[in-house]
Amino acid sequence: MFDEREEWKEARDELVWEVTHLGFEASLGMEIAKNLGTPKAMRRMAAYLRYEKPKKVEIVVDEMLAIKSEIEAWREKKESEEASARYYALRRRGPLGEDD
Repeated sequence: MFDEREEWKEARDELVWEVTHLGFEASLGMEIAKNLGTPKAMRRMAAYLRYEKPKKVEIVVDEMLAIKSEIEAWREKKESEEASARYYALRRRGPLGEDD
């Protein structure tokens, strides 16, 4: 069974490698990994670095912030959809679970 910690570590290591391959400090990669938090987000960032090869640290950080922003927007959308579904289910059933 694949351990989640191992998956996180592999994604972090891939991201740090891409950051250092571009000439930045490994500590930048570690901070980006910590801020992104999930293997999927870290791999997305690593792919961006691999294909875009930004030269300035500001561009790297801007992309990290954009990824974080997109993740948060997706989470908010999902929470809103779930709340709406619960609300409409309540309206259909009534407050005591009665069907109309």
